[in-house]
Amino acid sequence: MKISIITLFPEMFVGPFSESIIKRGIEKGALDINIIQLRDFGVGKHRMVDDTPYGGGTGMLLKVDVMDAVIESVKDKRLNSTDQQVVLLDPRGEVFKQTHAQAFSHLKHLILICGHYEGYDERIRDLVDQTISIGDFVLTGGEIPAMLIADSVGRLVSGVLKDDATTHESFTLSHEENNSLLEYPQYTMPSDYKGIKVPEVLLSGNHQEIEKWRREQAEKITQIHRPDLLKTS
Repeated sequence: MKISIITLFPEMFVGPFSESIIKRGIEKGALDINIIQLRDFGVGKHRMVDDTPYGGGTGMLLKVDVMDAVIESVKDKRLNSTDQQVVLLDPRGEVFKQTHAQAFSHLKHLILICGHYEGYDERIRDLVDQTISIGDFVLTGGEIPAMLIADSVGRLVSGVLKDDATTHESFTLSHEENNSLLEYPQYTMPSDYKGIKVPEVLLSGNHQEIEKWRREQAEKITQIHRPDLLKTS
């Protein structure tokens, strides 16, 4: 899978993608992360990528002609919309969830656009497939959201982790009840630490009972911390 990130600050991405699981995914050839400098597509001698808003106002807006040029340059013309998506990162977007990460992980090419300054020329929204937000707060730019999305999507791409490593995670849909549950508690050695013992069922070797216990714990934790994830009919 290829992830292309359009940004004014490419240097910000050096650390996050040079370590740990994403780095291994790149080395395995399962992931290809391409960072594009937006200013390379800027207008005029000074490579302008932004301008003042019509009607007045504070700040500068990213220009539609510049963004159109970079998107067309980055798009793989051989792919259709089922294999390639252009995503604008902006507070007005749909809040990013695990279901988005799962859907994006099946694409061949994901293009993420990092906003900056005051915002976008409104016409840029007509150039993209989706607009995504990472929550109800505002950052200085879209670089950190792009890192977050690339990480959450990249780890789900086939070949990056072991096949079953992401099966029983928090926010993964339970097909039995169409609910998304938080993950159950997990333990490792020692079995008794300062009087706090690992639940006996996990030491029993009875895999049926272990799975039952894990399911019950996941439901209990979700009910306490995120009851909104439990769908009731």
